[in-house]
This record gives sequence, structure tokens and C-alpha cells, in this order.
Amino acid sequence: MSLSVWLRVIRVRFLLASVIAVSVGLSINWWQNATFGLFEAVLTFAGVAALHASVDLLNDYWDYKRGIDIATKKTKMSGGTGVLPEGLLTPKSVYRAGIAFLIIGSAIGSYFVIVDGIIIAVILGFAIISIYFYSTKIVDSGLAEFFVAVKGTMIVLGTFFIQSDQIVVEAILGGIVVGILSSLVLFVASFPDHDADKSKGRKTLVIMLGKQKASLIFWLFPAISYGIIVSCVVLGLFPTLSLIAFASIPLIIKGGLGLKRNYDSVDSIEPSLHSILMFGRITGALFAASFLITYVV
Repeated sequence: MSLSVWLRVIRVRFLLASVIAVSVGLSINWWQNATFGLFEAVLTFAGVAALHASVDLLNDYWDYKRGIDIATKKTKMSGGTGVLPEGLLTPKSVYRAGIAFLIIGSAIGSYFVIVDGIIIAVILGFAIISIYFYSTKIVDSGLAEFFVAVKGTMIVLGTFFIQSDQIVVEAILGGIVVGILSSLVLFVASFPDHDADKSKGRKTLVIMLGKQKASLIFWLFPAISYGIIVSCVVLGLFPTLSLIAFASIPLIIKGGLGLKRNYDSVDSIEPSLHSILMFGRITGALFAASFLITYVV
């Protein structure tokens, strides 16, 4: 089977969210402690990427088995990868790949449990359980956005702890910033999937709120991330340069206004979703860069 098909079902471009989360953890550590463990960093990137790939593969499998991906209209940001409905891979192969990546990520995490102890064990245990039950229990109970926010926070905190053997408030708050940004992308991606998800018994936050109200609640996500950055700069927890994250404001305004106008149109909403996705990635990248640049300067 073509490698491009597997890269498609793994959703390689969405792995960038986890890459940014690890980068934020590394950059905060470098800024605070002027240390960098290359071996540990490479293993962290590999383990987090494997776990992220696992949740995406298992999500594709369960959405296909439940008929969600067949009932929804696919866009670049929603409706699944389309690999299973198109018959490019078998459900069994996608499920097995998802479990394989879960095992790989767990094995790498287990190494850090042996080296770094109970903190990493707690983070890894949360990751394994959440990944396996994400597409069934977690999403069905309306907790997907919360799970993604916690996941992002734990990636940053775990990365920082592996590098420094410390837990500090800067890493926790930096993790929340990143986690909220990832949660925002998931939140808006569920708008075009609303009808198919609802018809198959799924209970996303957009379904619980309704599309119109959700398009207004949307603004809370960037407000929280930006609010944490500003507050931490004022308190001296983040460098002043972290305010460069505000350079992404035009993207979130464009995406948010477009979402308000087109929340009920699958065809018209896609440009807004793309703007919001780019907002999340650029804000996270600028946030990570701010710690590195501050240290260098």
C-alpha cells in the first residue's frame, strides 16, 4: 500500500500540534535552566508523535465503524481522512496500526518512567487510557476538548520535567496555553461534522451548545490563551517577548468572523477553519520561539 495513504490516515500535518507542544516544553527549559538533552528531546518527539498518530488512527477506525465518516461531508479539516470509506485501507489494518503506535509510544514513555519516575508514569498512564477510549467514551461524553487541553498541558509539562527533573508553574501555564490552542482546533473542526456526529449518537461540545451559541463561545479559547500570556508577562513568569504571539490576531479575527457567518454551511466554513488552524499553529510556534530568542538575546 502506498506510503502516501498511510501518511494521510495518520494525518501528518496535524502532528504539528504535538511538535509545537514538545518545543514549548524544551524552550521553557532552555530559557530557565540553559540545558538541553538532545537524546531525551529526540525520544520525546518520537514518543509523543507515536501517541498522537495512535489516537488519530483509532479515531478514523471508530468513526468508520460507527458510520460517521460515511454520513459526513469530508473537508480538509473535518470528516475524517476518507481512507476507509474509499477502501484504500482495511479497518483491521488501521486499527492494528493504531495499537502498534500506541505500543511504541508507551514503550518510549516507559523508558522515561524508569529514568524519571512517578511523574512521567502518571502522565503516561493518562495518555494511554485516554487515547484508547478517546473515540468512544471521551468524545461521546462531550469531553474531547477538555481531553485535548489536558493532553497539551501534559506534553509541555512532561517534556520540561524530562529535561529538568522539575515541575514549575511556568511549564504548567505554558502547557495550558498550548493545550487551549489545540482544543480550539478540535472545537471548530466539529462544526461541519455536527449533523453526522449527532445522528450517530456522538456528543461533541458543539452539539451540546448548538452551532449558533458555539460560534460565540469560540472566542473564549483564544481569550484564555492570550489572557494567560499577558498575565504571566505582567507577573514576570514569561518573558516580555512572549507577547509576539499576538501577531496572530488577524488570523483569529478573520476565522472567528467567518465562523459566525458560515457556521451552518459546510461548503463556506472551510476558509474560516483554515484560518483558525493557522492561528493555533502560528501562535504556538511564536510562543515557543519567544523563550528561545529571549535566552539568546
